[in-house]
Amino acid sequence: MEKIITTAQAEKIYSQIKDLPIVDYHCHLSPKEIYENKVFGDLGEMWLGGDHYKWRLMRFYGIEEKYITGKDTTMKEKYEKFAEVVSTAYGNPIKDWCELELKLVFGIEKELCPENAEEIWEEANRVIKETGLCPRKMFEMFNVEYVATTDEVCDSLEYHKLLAADETLKTKVAPSFRVDKLIVFDANYLEYIENLGKVSETEIKCLCGLEKAVAKRMDYFVENGCKFSDVGIEGFPTRIADRDEAAVSFEKLINKKDLTAAEAEGLQGYLFVFLGKEYAKRNMIMQLHLGAKRNSNTKMLENIGRDSGFDCVGKPLDTDCVTSVLDQMFADGLLPKTVVYTLNPSMYYELITMCGAFPGTVIGVPWWFCDHKKGIFELFETFSSLGHIGAMFGMLTDSRSFLSYVRHDYFRQILAEYLGRFGDNEKIIETAKKLSYFNAIDRIQK
Repeated sequence: MEKIITTAQAEKIYSQIKDLPIVDYHCHLSPKEIYENKVFGDLGEMWLGGDHYKWRLMRFYGIEEKYITGKDTTMKEKYEKFAEVVSTAYGNPIKDWCELELKLVFGIEKELCPENAEEIWEEANRVIKETGLCPRKMFEMFNVEYVATTDEVCDSLEYHKLLAADETLKTKVAPSFRVDKLIVFDANYLEYIENLGKVSETEIKCLCGLEKAVAKRMDYFVENGCKFSDVGIEGFPTRIADRDEAAVSFEKLINKKDLTAAEAEGLQGYLFVFLGKEYAKRNMIMQLHLGAKRNSNTKMLENIGRDSGFDCVGKPLDTDCVTSVLDQMFADGLLPKTVVYTLNPSMYYELITMCGAFPGTVIGVPWWFCDHKKGIFELFETFSSLGHIGAMFGMLTDSRSFLSYVRHDYFRQILAEYLGRFGDNEKIIETAKKLSYFNAIDRIQK
């Protein structure tokens, strides 16, 4: 792994932040897996069981799909192919993350390659078996204080309730209110609205019914510890309908009548504003994930399904549209605390300066394809130039893997190296602590 910390100042800063607790306020971990707390089967399961970052890297290298998501190959065979790929993935963060995972979780300080793959497989599996390595032990190992999972509006939250009642679990596990299915009017939308009506015990025959149902679900989530909302749809609405137009469009929708593109965009824009105001009423933090192109390979979507490594960076959005949504919420006195992420870094200047126009609105940490040393440095430098670096929330995993908590260490090393440029005095160390832990936990507790 390329050395990240190169100065005495950075080393001093890192020493003050490396052991701080972790607040993972956006991830895709399964609350069911956290509750069941089963010991992991082997290193292959932990690394490759559902990690589409690694799947994508293997496809780049030309590995056959049967060794990535195939059902007729063993996890060890997949692992052996991955060892071949990652050994020469120079400059890719997955190589760095894997080396950190081997070191911090298994005590193995070697670069994985085909020549030592068998040795590392045996040693890691020994550690898993002898220590009973499981999700909650990973939380304890990395001092994870808070986890916000990603949960759909109609989710029962049954496992969150079970986790909340478990006094042996030291980590707080809370749901997040994910609204993608609510605001994307696809072929399954009417079925979705029917289900929403059932779980909220609300008749949804008009926009008023929809709003009532959503508000009830939001209250239910908040009762179960929810602090964050989230949305990560492709694109962003270009207009905001007024309530009368939105009501007409929604009735057309539920009566199986096609909406024009303008009507659909207007209704979606109205719902963005409605949701934001409801978040503000409940002191929820709104997260907007922008700039992703979803499921680019339709054949593989059909064969394998969503979240399998076929998304990519989308075109820059018209940020005037995002500004209009925030502006309407603020004008009505109901703008929630907001974190704006972009997968397309060409949008940084527009989005960072937009965030500066609205109180409590900040740019999010580098997301997904930007979550590497170069990408993190780029955002630090741009945000520092245009805003105030001390305002950022700090790191998250955005991951389905329990091993991903090493990314907080990776982030903290990069943060220390960046801030080390300015010295190592107490104010700099205080800023590093805020971005590593205190900003996130303070905003969650307010």
